[in-house]
Amino acid sequence: MSAVRIVVADDHQVIRAGYAALLDTQPDFTVVGTASDGEEAVRTCRELSPDVVLMDVRMPGVDGIEATRRLGGPDGPRVLILTTFDLDEYVYDALRAGASGFLLKDVTAERLFDAVRVVAAGEALLAPTVTRRLIGEFARLRPEPTTPAPALSTLTPRETQVLRLIAEGLSNTEVAARLVVTEETVKTHVSRVLNKLGLRDRTQAVVAAYESGLVVPRSRG
Repeated sequence: MSAVRIVVADDHQVIRAGYAALLDTQPDFTVVGTASDGEEAVRTCRELSPDVVLMDVRMPGVDGIEATRRLGGPDGPRVLILTTFDLDEYVYDALRAGASGFLLKDVTAERLFDAVRVVAAGEALLAPTVTRRLIGEFARLRPEPTTPAPALSTLTPRETQVLRLIAEGLSNTEVAARLVVTEETVKTHVSRVLNKLGLRDRTQAVVAAYESGLVVPRSRG
């Protein structure tokens, strides 16, 4: 199995070098480049085609959110946002822009390694509890549903049902129990949903479900 190719983007040289050195201690990781701002991050990623980008959310000039947006699409790298504050407005906007998840800057080394491996494999980094909190942000910041995206019409009724359930914060195990199918069947449905909608991972599926109006969050009373 080939090593996970990583780019580290942070405007602080010491932090950038520290993360790069830490990640390079793992035999299954290769840090192929670093960047000091969003513009350099986009350019470096287009040149080196990494699997994962560790992206500081706040950088001068082109910030991490805009850089993530520019790197979007199913063929782009998976972006892990680095932030100081847990699920603040920057994180919310970064996830909408295409990030696969986020980590606090005081993350432990083991948690960092695990997160990179999870998103590189295309799995869900966000725990269901965090997904539900994200949904709360949708309810607060985007109270009006938009018109469902045309791409949703390509989904089968069962695929639409699975998308709705993962958007509500259910894990694969919980979806399998709800639909009385195997977890492997749920994974197959999720994979087909991602392929049909041109999404990189399940985090983006959650965002797409709410942005399209497929699932309407309950407003806080």
